[in-house]
Amino acid sequence: MTEETFRDILRKYWGYDNFRGIQSEIINSISQGKDTLGLMPTGGGKSVTFQVPAIAMDGVCIVITPLIALMKDQVENLRKRGIKAAAIYSGMTNDQIISTLENCIFGAYKLLYVSPERLSSTFFLKKINHAHISFITVDEAHCITQWGYDFRPSYLKIKDFKKIFPDTAILALTATATPAVVEDIQRQLDFKCDNVFRMSFLRTNLAYIVEKPINRLEKTTQLIENAKGSCIVYVQTRDDAKNLAEYLNENGQSATFYHAHLDSTVKNDRQERWKKGEMKTMVATNAFGMGIDKPDVRMVVHYECPSSIEAYFQEAGRAGRDGEMAKAVLLYDYNDHKRILQTIADSFPEKDYIRKVYDDLAYFFQVALGDGFNCNFEFNTERFCRTFKHFPTKALAAIKILVQSGYLDFSDSDDNKSRVRFLLQRDELYRLRNNSHEEDMVIETLLRFYGGLFVDYTFIDESSLAQRLGLDSERIYVILKSLNEKNILHYIPRKKIPHIRYKQRREDSQRLVIPKAVYEDMHDRAMERAMSIINYAENNNLCRSRLLLNYFGEKTKHNCGMCDFCTNRNNETAADDKNAVREALIRKILDFLADGKRHQVYELMNLSDDTTALADTITFMTHERMFGFKDGEVFL
Repeated sequence: MTEETFRDILRKYWGYDNFRGIQSEIINSISQGKDTLGLMPTGGGKSVTFQVPAIAMDGVCIVITPLIALMKDQVENLRKRGIKAAAIYSGMTNDQIISTLENCIFGAYKLLYVSPERLSSTFFLKKINHAHISFITVDEAHCITQWGYDFRPSYLKIKDFKKIFPDTAILALTATATPAVVEDIQRQLDFKCDNVFRMSFLRTNLAYIVEKPINRLEKTTQLIENAKGSCIVYVQTRDDAKNLAEYLNENGQSATFYHAHLDSTVKNDRQERWKKGEMKTMVATNAFGMGIDKPDVRMVVHYECPSSIEAYFQEAGRAGRDGEMAKAVLLYDYNDHKRILQTIADSFPEKDYIRKVYDDLAYFFQVALGDGFNCNFEFNTERFCRTFKHFPTKALAAIKILVQSGYLDFSDSDDNKSRVRFLLQRDELYRLRNNSHEEDMVIETLLRFYGGLFVDYTFIDESSLAQRLGLDSERIYVILKSLNEKNILHYIPRKKIPHIRYKQRREDSQRLVIPKAVYEDMHDRAMERAMSIINYAENNNLCRSRLLLNYFGEKTKHNCGMCDFCTNRNNETAADDKNAVREALIRKILDFLADGKRHQVYELMNLSDDTTALADTITFMTHERMFGFKDGEVFL
């Protein structure tokens, strides 16, 4: 495959004549079968680096990515361009998953998006083993390393997956990586040799600003009001997102909010309205933004300080993707400093407390010493914390450390999806006369898109039904409940139930081994990241762009000229220059008047060509009574 082949694909499907940045180098590397790591800032065009070679090469590219919303968004965009792509995610029926995998085996798709958790599915591995895989792409690759800011244990399964396809190259991509993370990503993915392509993280059109307002609400409103385009405001909690959006609307700024716990149809609707410009501002938790390609975001505001520079840099980088001037504003005060450090303390409770949680779990599940190996339990977090008087945040942090120490598996998102089974036979359904029009529409749609409904319970997705019927998910829920009450079908609504599985027989808690790599080392890294973002926010001595670049190992001696440090410094320099000019003119005027004579004021105006500075200096000297002034004459 030649460079021109790749350009033809880019031109055909994306309408661009040339690649930008390091896209071409990454594409050439992976197409030659080399394990490759690409470092590209947010908006740098990561997706093109695997989508173009996936189209050009034989087989299907497996894309591993952590977010379902990102999978769906990219698959939809690819299909609109006429590119064969698919995704497997929770909420799909078994029939849909089987169909997708068999289509991959028969060459119907060029790209298949999956979550890292899917790689541990025996069924998935058995099926995909029959497919011809062109290469493997790992998006958000920093998640594979404990040095990264968003470590996810599920990413460690990628190494085992790669062993099944030892001759298949792997492409890792991330927008945030320190030198330590770069090294560890390659080690964790068993790169045959170091092979890294770096794109500069410098954003010449993005001004990084830290504000320390007395009133965050008023300051945020002012920033949004003055912004000449779309905005994102990042907050820490769901309640903050809702409350701030309401406040902005009450103060004349169109805004909506977004967080992970919203219904998928609601999230999609709000996202689309914001992307179309119907709403100026999206107030969101960090669940929003991944894969959102909106080029004209003029401002990203962080209402509170995030927990790491990596998270801040990635979120701030969603501003100004069109190359026009944009701002990333961080609102900060000392409470942020205390909150970040308290979060770390909560994330690493004392080891005696961790042992107590381990014992309390055993009492909760009635697991005796020496028992429990491979036993799986539904975990009602609220009831557990109420029974044993634990704070949920601290208890869950202890459980996470027990998981990383190898004693437990914990899933806080095991999804007991909605299930439906018809209680009437097909011919009986057609004889029903008392249903509403909406009920008949739901029945017809269920029959059209789901199989086996008369034989056994079938998983369904209310949001998918809602989209097909032009209703909202809450209305679908009400209709299904009504059909359930009429004994037409049995509807078991979706619920999310955390699960805990014992990976070892229950130990005496005093004999638990909590490894240094899991506790002390990770605590120290979390503290390093916390202090880096705190030092960034409290910095008064260096250009903010240079600080960020230095953190990611990119050295530069040039200031950006746009951040608050550079702007303040320029203002101070201008003031210093103005004072120097004034002092020089004062000396010149005093020397002129030293002859002891009286002079007309207009004579002073001949002492400099800078008449504005001269007039200002004369006014200043008059107010300070540095010479006498009477009847239009000046004198010492």
